[in-house]
Amino acid sequence: MQVIESISGLKKELSNYNTNTSIGFIPTMGALHKGHLSLIKQAKKENDFVVVSIFVNPTQFDKQADLDNYPTTLDNDLKLLKKVNCDVAFTPSVKEIYSDNITSKHFDFGGIENEMEGKFRTGHFDGVGTIVNRLFDIVKPNKAYFGEKDFQQLQIIKKLVAIEKKAVKIIGCAIFRENDGLAMSSRNTRLTSEFREAAPFIYKTLKKAKKKFGTKSANKVTKWVEKKFKKHPILELEYFVIANEKNLKTLNEDKSNNKTRDKKRNYRAFIAVFAGEIRLIDNLKL
Repeated sequence: MQVIESISGLKKELSNYNTNTSIGFIPTMGALHKGHLSLIKQAKKENDFVVVSIFVNPTQFDKQADLDNYPTTLDNDLKLLKKVNCDVAFTPSVKEIYSDNITSKHFDFGGIENEMEGKFRTGHFDGVGTIVNRLFDIVKPNKAYFGEKDFQQLQIIKKLVAIEKKAVKIIGCAIFRENDGLAMSSRNTRLTSEFREAAPFIYKTLKKAKKKFGTKSANKVTKWVEKKFKKHPILELEYFVIANEKNLKTLNEDKSNNKTRDKKRNYRAFIAVFAGEIRLIDNLKL
């Protein structure tokens, strides 16, 4: 595996391959876990050559403290990448990516950027769009892989590809979970033992909400979830919504189905929870 820090170095390496070589790409912010590795393994099966980027993108953080506290484990990340036979690890500096202009481009993602995460993280998806667009320009992959844990981000990336007319296929991959159901996340390493023990309550609640959605309205299910978290001793609910997978509108606001459940549409439950200072997100197809 090659570790390349510069854009020019990566482009030089990629120029060694002919146009028929299929390039798979996984953009990450490091602190890699089994969820990331599952994306890489899938990419290895479907492509001739796999690039993984490790870059903590400053423009997608709305709070400086979150950026400062984001875990960086580069040495361990590179060891993990070698184990799964990654071809190239691209590890640029902030200056390499942004030069002296650390700002986001503004995108119109058709409104999905204003739902859920967009309501609570100002400018987040402009930052995501900016860095992913930049990395796509550098790597020029045939396929790029993203986990469904960040389902809204996955939909944003699909919109980005359409807007920017990128010749890359976006592959959404299933959420990878711990044995107790907690969705794998780089943030999990920052959980205290008390909060780590409590965190599986999130997925358990999602599963119960899915079961209730079979017979109850989205509004009743939402109120039930909110009530459950109000009673929880340490976990704090930021939001829970049931939304149309396509436009991410909450079920009670989705004008495309006249505020009622449509069997022809796909719905998903989304949740964000604070475990102390650590913010955890998850979702489940309904």
